[in-house]
Amino acid sequence: MLPRSFWKEVMAAAPGDSGLSKLQFAPFSSALDVGFWHELTQRKLNEYRLDEAPKDIKGYYYNGDSHGLPARLTLEFSAFDMSAPTPAHCCPAVGTLFNTNTLEAFKAADKKLLLEQAADEIWEAIKSGAALKNPVLLNKFLLLTFADLKKYHFYYWFCFPALCLPESIPLIQGPVGLDQRFSPKQIQALERAYDDLCQTEGVPALPYFLIKYDENMVLVSLLKHYSDFFQDQRTKIMIGVYDPCNLAQHPGWPLRNLLVLAAHRWSSSFQSVEVLCFRDRTMQGVRDIAHSIVFEVKLPEMAFSPDCPKAVGWEKNQKGGMGPRMVNLSECMDPKRLAESSVDLNLKLMCWRLVPTLDLDKVVCVKCLLLGAGTLGCNVARTLTNARGFNMSIPMPGHPVNFSSVTLEQARKDVEQLEQLIESHDVVFLLMDTRESRWLPAVIAASKRKLVINAALGFDTFVVMRHGLKKPKQQGAGDLCPGHHVAPADLLGSSLFANIPGYKLGCYFCNDVVAPGDSTRDRTLDQQCTVSRPGLAMIAGALAVELMVSVLQHPEGGYAIASSSDDRMNEPPTSLGLVPHQIRGFLSRFDNVLPVSLAFDKCTACSSKVLDQYEREGFNFLAKVFNSSHSFLEDLTGLTLLHQETQAAEYLQTLRLCSLAPTALWGRANDGAAGAGYSCPVLFGFCIMAISSLPTSAQTVAQTIKPGPLAAKS
Repeated sequence: MLPRSFWKEVMAAAPGDSGLSKLQFAPFSSALDVGFWHELTQRKLNEYRLDEAPKDIKGYYYNGDSHGLPARLTLEFSAFDMSAPTPAHCCPAVGTLFNTNTLEAFKAADKKLLLEQAADEIWEAIKSGAALKNPVLLNKFLLLTFADLKKYHFYYWFCFPALCLPESIPLIQGPVGLDQRFSPKQIQALERAYDDLCQTEGVPALPYFLIKYDENMVLVSLLKHYSDFFQDQRTKIMIGVYDPCNLAQHPGWPLRNLLVLAAHRWSSSFQSVEVLCFRDRTMQGVRDIAHSIVFEVKLPEMAFSPDCPKAVGWEKNQKGGMGPRMVNLSECMDPKRLAESSVDLNLKLMCWRLVPTLDLDKVVCVKCLLLGAGTLGCNVARTLTNARGFNMSIPMPGHPVNFSSVTLEQARKDVEQLEQLIESHDVVFLLMDTRESRWLPAVIAASKRKLVINAALGFDTFVVMRHGLKKPKQQGAGDLCPGHHVAPADLLGSSLFANIPGYKLGCYFCNDVVAPGDSTRDRTLDQQCTVSRPGLAMIAGALAVELMVSVLQHPEGGYAIASSSDDRMNEPPTSLGLVPHQIRGFLSRFDNVLPVSLAFDKCTACSSKVLDQYEREGFNFLAKVFNSSHSFLEDLTGLTLLHQETQAAEYLQTLRLCSLAPTALWGRANDGAAGAGYSCPVLFGFCIMAISSLPTSAQTVAQTIKPGPLAAKS
């Protein structure tokens, strides 16, 4: 059943006496698909932003609805694509979208002015003859909207501008069914003629057309051919209108502007006009146009001034009053989609005004692998908003896996799964509790050239860092990385404090001279657990995500030169600010520093010796690391020799003191300063003890040092 407000609009469509003496029109009802609001949301966020300029849109209407349905003008997701095809058997309608930024602007919009502007365009098309060549110009509409994208409330008000004749249009003959005016043969001829004209013009439907008929034939033509088509007629013509209304006594809204065009251009030649409201319905596979209606009206003599006639057309709301409508889509949206849309909304709003150059595609498209699902991992996942979990264990150095063939095979499967996960992601987050658990993913990620973001917590301190990104394997040692510009620091050697490119940055293990091992053995419960101040994990997790985003926004990505604390007052390298190597935070004094460090050639995770061994031997090499003590990695990387050389250097320094100090001490003793120094025999004995306590390799170095003359003498 049609709503009461619909009948009120029909009765009010034309002033004058009631009954059939005056023609009345059934107005359009707006029908906006959910896809339209979704597309408007996307365009508002990504394209329109704060732009309130009018936008061209298109809709369509259909003349084959069942009885009882209102005449609808439909807008779908394709309404914003002016080149999109119109659905089959439907007529297009062109319109203008006025989308406001605030609800206040929506309410304050000058509806009268908007209607007058649209009416002027229609009137100019009628006067210039453009409407004859392109009749779609008669079917204009306006859409005033405001989209509350936080609540998913969409406010809108439709307008279907219709020009008003100076007086009501009198009916010479009231509406009757087509089957009462045309014979079955004529109806079939009309169907064929209309279909042929649509096919010739390459359109799914014709909004308006001319008709000429006799007992044996029916001809149709375009409006622009009216002079030739009706050259033999002097008193009456027939025009056809594609009519979306299905009321037996009333035509639809599209006829209004056509009658104004006919009165303006043809009233001097024709006294009346027959109107065919063409309605084409297919039910159960049978096409039927017999329910179309035909009536005859008298054309008023048009003596229009150059001014546009009065216009009407703003749609009434659901209550039948003049006012906007509102659709609430929040309840029909999935909660997960709502959460994603809220985050997406926040990001896209940044691009409107605050960070117009922000490249959201780099953020949205990146795939992140989060290793560790404790307090730190959960906070990073919450910031990233969309994560999928895997239940797996990560083999670690110093944690043997060779207890049995079963444990060894399980370790192999865990390594293969981790390799596949790292390979299929762009960024790897290391968020585990222990130092040794970070070793394997750090090695795999370095080998596969993946960006690594590492975060670790103390009680009131934290470190968030990005690992240095190795050069692509196909490049030589002297080749520059993709997109890397030659800087003075690259040519003259990177400073220890500034201008270090990404491929020279150290990893989490580069600052250590001890290989990772079992850090939980012989530890009390408070030493085995990460005991931190409650807010520390959230701070570090948020900074880890922000660091990743800043790296992605840099043109060189992971190869970007690292920013340090000294760069805080300089021009930032990205739209989001600095791109540091490390962020070390001290919650006790609410302070952060941005240190930068070079990669260590003896690193147990990212050095070339470790990566070469891993890439050559694969799991066999990893199994040796898992099943051996930390000395295996230290021997491989050269840390063991470094320790020995360091010890030797310390003892050599002691020996130098031994060779120099006795002279001064002996002289002081001879000067009578009793008790002022050690006796030479005692100090020499200490030197002998120091040499004997050195490792064998260090003793060889130390024994090459000649003792001083007084030591030899004594």
